[in-house]
Order: sequence, then C-alpha cells, then structure tokens
Amino acid sequence: MKLDAFATAADMLRALARRRVSAVELLDFLVARTERYDGKLNAIVTRDFERARQQARAADAGRNRGKRGALLGLPMTLKESINVTGLNTTVGLTEFAGFVSQHDAPATTRVRAAGAVVFGKTNVPPVLADWQSDNPVFGRTVNPWDPARTPGGSTGGGAAAIAAGLTPLEVGSDIGGSIRVPAAFCGVYGHKPSETALPKSGQFPYPPMPNAGVVMGVQGPLARSAEDLELALDVLAGPEVGEDVAWRLALPPARGKRLRDFRVAVLPPIAWAPPDREIAAALEQVVKRLERAGVTVKRAQPEGFGDYRDHHTLYRQLLSAVTSARLPEDERLERVEIWKTREDEFGRAALRGMRATAADYIGYFARREQVRAAYRAFFREWDVLLAPITLGPAFPHMPKPYPPNAKELHDTLEVDGRTVLYDLGLVYPGVATLAGQPATAFPVGLTRAGLPIGLQAIGPYLEDRTSIRFAALLAREIGGFTPPPAFA
Repeated sequence: MKLDAFATAADMLRALARRRVSAVELLDFLVARTERYDGKLNAIVTRDFERARQQARAADAGRNRGKRGALLGLPMTLKESINVTGLNTTVGLTEFAGFVSQHDAPATTRVRAAGAVVFGKTNVPPVLADWQSDNPVFGRTVNPWDPARTPGGSTGGGAAAIAAGLTPLEVGSDIGGSIRVPAAFCGVYGHKPSETALPKSGQFPYPPMPNAGVVMGVQGPLARSAEDLELALDVLAGPEVGEDVAWRLALPPARGKRLRDFRVAVLPPIAWAPPDREIAAALEQVVKRLERAGVTVKRAQPEGFGDYRDHHTLYRQLLSAVTSARLPEDERLERVEIWKTREDEFGRAALRGMRATAADYIGYFARREQVRAAYRAFFREWDVLLAPITLGPAFPHMPKPYPPNAKELHDTLEVDGRTVLYDLGLVYPGVATLAGQPATAFPVGLTRAGLPIGLQAIGPYLEDRTSIRFAALLAREIGGFTPPPAFA
C-alpha cells in the first residue's frame, strides 16, 4: 500500500483495521518523514522511536488476537509539556532540562489505553507563554508554510508537525489560544474543549495532582480534519483524576446533521481590535457560503458583552492570576515590577491579576459566572458563534528573552499597517476561553502571500460535538486542510 503522509487519522485507522498497513509500517513511514523533514522544522523535539516500535509491534500482535481500540496502532505525538513516563518534560526551561517524568498524564494514559503509539513530543515556548515555539532547551520551531514565520504557540511544534505530515494527531493545551492559534497559523484543525470535559492535570514538571483553582486552561486535540478532532475527543474526554469514582461524561450529539440545521451567529466587529483585512474578508466569504447553503446567519453576541472591553479586562485579570501562580514567589514579584511599566488598560488588568488577593480571585469568579450565564442564554437561540481567532496570519519570528523583561511587554505587531501591542492577540482566544466554552479552529484558505487563514466556531458548553460537526460540514462547502507545498 502507498502511504499518504497527509491522510487523516481516521483514514490511517481504517487502513490499519483492514490490514492494508501494519502499525510498525505506519510508524516507520512517519519516523522516516520526521528524520527527513524535521531538520527544517524542529517540531518533534523529544523522540521516543524505539519504545514506539515496541508499542507498534504490540498493537499489531493485539490486532491479530482480535484486540480493538479507537486508536489502535495509530502513531501520534503529544505536546512537550504533557508528561510521559521516562521522557523529559522541560516546558522549554533550562532548569528543567534534566527532569524525567515518573508518571503519565491522564491524556497519555487515555490515548495509550485506546491503542495509540506515542512516538514523540513537540516543541513549545518557555512555560507555554507565547505564540512562538522557541526556547533555550530545544530552539526554534518554524512554520511549514514559511520558515521565516512562527507556527504559533504554545502547541506550535504539534501544529507544524501535523501540517507537514509528520504526525496525524496531537494533544496540546490552550488557555490563551495555544491550540487554536497554531492551528490557524499552520492551516490545520484544533479544538479547545469545554473547560471540564477533559482532565487538566499532567502538564509541567509538577506532581501529577489536579488543581481546582486553575481555571480556563484545557487540553485538547489538533489534527488535519474536524472528524479526527471528534475521534480524539471521544478518547480523551472524561472526569479528572479522583472524580472518576462516580462521575461520567456523556457529551450530547451535535445539534445538527446537515449544515443548514445550524443557527450561526457571527461575532460583531470589535472596533478596538479589528483583525487583518484578509481575515475579515475570509469570515465574510464564509458567511456568504453559509447563506447560499440555506443556513441562518446573523451578527449577534451574548447580551451584555458590549464592546468586549469589560470581558477582555476580566479575562486578562483571571489569566494573569492563574499563570503567575505557576511561578516561584521571587520571580512572580519580579514580574509584578516589570508589569508596572505597562500603562494601558489591559496591562493594568494583568497587573491587578498578578497582585490579586484571595478575595479578588473569588470576585473574578463571580463576574465570570455572569459571562457563563450570558452564554447559556445566547446558545438557546444560536448553535455556534463564528469569530476570528488571530489578529493576523503567522507573523515573522520575534526573538524573546526568558524571563521576559520590560521591553518585551511593549512588543508590537503590524496588522494592516497598524501597530498594536503584541498581547492584544489574546482578544479573540479570550472570547471563548473566559467562560470555558468549546471552540473549534478550522482553516478557510490562504492569504495573497500564501499563509493560512483560520477561524473559530465557538459552541455551547459541554456540547463540543456541535462546533466540531459544524467545522466538518463546513469543510465540505469551502474545503479543508491543504498540505504546505514544501512538504507535499
């Protein structure tokens, strides 16, 4: 059988089930591609080929004995921050370069229980805190569409590897767009699940314990088709460690079977953070295609969201509170001093989050519940909310020091000739993240310069299948994943 590096995970699994290819043959094919092409990308930075071959042989033997599994024999990768017993977890920091995990993350356990063959881990920025995947341990990952540009972050290595045909499936994580931004920059699919649909534990070189105080951040899949996202979601979804004694998760079916079954809202323009004109034009083209397909489409947003300034302020406060809690106390205090140099409203919001008291944190949660209630009401009338996910396409590499300094906090990007603060890129990810809504990133074509454009479909809470199914059906109208020419 001639193997296709850009086949979907579902197609690869069908080939495995029909004995058209063995797990060992498929793994060897992807390993050979990795060894041939990854020197250009630097995407799969931790390789576990020999143990993977043992897993692949076991998968083939199991299939011969009649064993079944949703991912049986499928080679795949995980984000570098996700723990795998016997492999390094560095999160891109030199102080963790020698750390070897003694446990598997829940995500690792679940994909392996489904028969997956994990053959490597993919590159990230330091502490997962950037839309570039460049760190002092492993170096820089580049975009397979243009090596002068970032693949995104923090799951940038995973998105690049999927786009380049090195892996069919990846598990990443997302709190500031870390699944959806790389998916958009590399022209692949990514799903940020509902906040409680998957375990959050198992990342970073920390004890493998859940932490209920850490909100908004989730783990989820990236792939070359929306159908593959649902395949992975079925394997990964379920209660957090400790809750599985009694809790079960039964995600409801998608709200529609045909594209015209969906009621589609389109996010009104955010005047103070407009996306690149080509992204805005791509969104309008999608709207026109939906209308021609008989879909109900209208500009709409949850009640009370206004111009999104208050929404984004709350998101930045809560995000800053959660992410700064990862830092040692002395480093956190240093960051506070650095953030004092920012005088814009969202910089001040981030600073308040870093300095938040327990009472402040509880207050953030109270306001967040108002946002969640507004979304519940909104999704009684609508099924998905279409929105941009990035301000622009993949941008040129911008070297950044770690730890960050005051200058870095004033970094800017050019968007349609406008100079905007770098971290304004959090606006569109935050539309879904603050309330914990599921959001599916999907490709919608290329810019005139040949860079991928991606959008997101935000769905009702714990109805992840709805946004994924919408993206799958839309692909039949507008097309889906396209391989980058240098790797096709």
